[in-house]
Amino acid sequence: MPTVTSRDGTRIAYQREGAGPALILIDAAGHFRANSPLGELASFLTPHFTVYRYDRRGRGDSGDTPPYAPEREVEDLAALIIEADAPTALYGYSSGCLLALHAAAAGLDVRRLVLLEPPLDTDDEAGQRAFTATLNRLTGVEAVTFFLTSIGVPEQLLAGMRDTPQWNAMVSVAHTLAYDSLLSEATGPAVLARVSTPTLVLHSAGSTDSLTGMAATTAGLLPDAEQRRLPGEWHGVPAATLAPALTDFLCRDAARP
Repeated sequence: MPTVTSRDGTRIAYQREGAGPALILIDAAGHFRANSPLGELASFLTPHFTVYRYDRRGRGDSGDTPPYAPEREVEDLAALIIEADAPTALYGYSSGCLLALHAAAAGLDVRRLVLLEPPLDTDDEAGQRAFTATLNRLTGVEAVTFFLTSIGVPEQLLAGMRDTPQWNAMVSVAHTLAYDSLLSEATGPAVLARVSTPTLVLHSAGSTDSLTGMAATTAGLLPDAEQRRLPGEWHGVPAATLAPALTDFLCRDAARP
């Protein structure tokens, strides 16, 4: 399994498939390559892009060097972008969007961003800090249950997830849920104001007003962003629907004379 070495020495595992401009896919909280919807999405994108998928630190085959800080995850992405050896597009899903925004704000060589339902809440900083503190106290199943319930996963979906391989995979990286909460704490209007990268913000027609509202807030705070609504379910869009929207937006530069 190929790896890159982040600035603090952490090994970050990744895989590369396809041909074309570089595109890095960034997973949501609790997900990694072995437990992710991004594998199916990648299969639709590899005819058009060189697609990089990786395990964020603390997950899957990647290392984890404490203490965690959002800046370390940006450094992980920086190492992967150097490996790609080209201006890179980033696609982020859920909290993966926040990491993509921090990478662009830090001035990494990012040419375009696509974000699916970024969980940006600028109104309750104290609540987010309390959420992080609770996640730091909990472990395993308790942490996963608290996290998913708190972010609004419908009970019917939650019941269907329990005791599945996907659930067990999330439990195996439950300690990283606090990492994503810290990432949320660190993401606000000041970060977004530094993102000059052209950005497409997407939301699902099947999501709640809270999620679609956060997508609209993100698009409104970014200097160069557009927003689209796609057919989908709660907090998700089928890969077959999502891939053409990504391809159209990410290939616009190539289409210009």
